[in-house]
Amino acid sequence: MTTTSAAVRRRRAATAGFHLGAGTLALLWLLPIALVLVTSLRSFDDIAANGLGSWPHSFTLDNFRQAWGDGGQQRALINSLLVTIPSVLVTLGLASMAAFALSRYELPFRRTLLLLMLGGNLLPPQILLIPVSKLSELMGVYDTLTALTGVQIGFGVGFYVFVLHGFMRAIPAEIQQAAVVDGAGPWQIFWRIILPLTRPALAALSALSFTWIFNDLLWAITVLRSDTKMPITAALIGLQGQYVSMWNVIAAGSVIAAAPTVAVFLRFQRHFVAGLNLGAVK
Repeated sequence: MTTTSAAVRRRRAATAGFHLGAGTLALLWLLPIALVLVTSLRSFDDIAANGLGSWPHSFTLDNFRQAWGDGGQQRALINSLLVTIPSVLVTLGLASMAAFALSRYELPFRRTLLLLMLGGNLLPPQILLIPVSKLSELMGVYDTLTALTGVQIGFGVGFYVFVLHGFMRAIPAEIQQAAVVDGAGPWQIFWRIILPLTRPALAALSALSFTWIFNDLLWAITVLRSDTKMPITAALIGLQGQYVSMWNVIAAGSVIAAAPTVAVFLRFQRHFVAGLNLGAVK
């Protein structure tokens, strides 16, 4: 009886320690986010008089108006969406078709192709900055959103093919064989059978790719030059230079920049978790 009681106490202590540690980490993670949100709603006079870390004494939405209009966040957000949405759709479309062919059919050198795609994603992007910039100039698309979209698509397809290949390969072959017996062709098998079964993986990759592309800064400053074509991440740098010590406006711009990715993650959260669990089981 004593041994059982001691084991119960140890389990309770371990559970309490886990929740305490997890709660502390969550608090440390959320604290900077809360500080940015509070700062974005304070006036400049309040921050100048009481300090950045003081309890707020004001509430205003004028910071968002300044960042949105005067700071160029509206134009930058539109640029980011014009790059991100087509990049995600085209990348996942190409990757899903390539993964279907590589996972469901005995193509020659398919393993070599997968290894090349994976190896390409292991290269540090920094060593490709100058070649990509020069290539975009030679093609006549430098300083255009088309160039940035093409770069995002080119560097994303390989990784997404590798991930989707694992999901599609785990689908039982009997399903495809039954469809072939019923007279379905490759396109019908892909569109009506394989693609719906891969929906959790596609949803998870959609959320991840949207976040990666939307928050990208490196390729934006590599293939773009004009301020009017910069996406939201690059515009934040310009906003900081424009308003210097007006941390309330900079914080408001950061909130505007983070809002789309948060909304996409919350929208696809259920599918995202399902996709991760499915990948863990497989």
